[in-house]
Amino acid sequence: MEDSLSEERLKVLQQSLGKVLHATPSPFMNWLAPILLKAENGIMVCKYTIRKEMTNPFGILHGGVTAGIIDDLIGATVFTMGLNERYTTINNYIDYFATASEGDEVIAETSIVKKGRTILNLQCEISLPSKKRLIAKGYSNMLNLG
Repeated sequence: MEDSLSEERLKVLQQSLGKVLHATPSPFMNWLAPILLKAENGIMVCKYTIRKEMTNPFGILHGGVTAGIIDDLIGATVFTMGLNERYTTINNYIDYFATASEGDEVIAETSIVKKGRTILNLQCEISLPSKKRLIAKGYSNMLNLG
């Protein structure tokens, strides 16, 4: 059952490959305006263009926006898995390594670390391909709400 639901969800997402995601159920994702590059069961890759309103007073990508990208894309990745249950974030752990500036394009890529019965652990890496730099890496545990 999970596999067929995952396939249905992936078909919908794959129709948006190469396009800006702007009509998702997540208002925050719509505001982030990612371009979907890849969607598979348990994996998503999106490109984000850093806009002025995504930066801090120093003109670099705001840490809260970075955390939001990680949390939001991990949540969307759970959607690709075709699970019937609802999941919610119970914690995020993020390491910040480098900065990105207004106009930069960053890539965020998620994957499953471990799938348990009640907890899913996923990770997300955000990189700046133009400078071959890892911007941040985050881990999240998601709780099955039943």
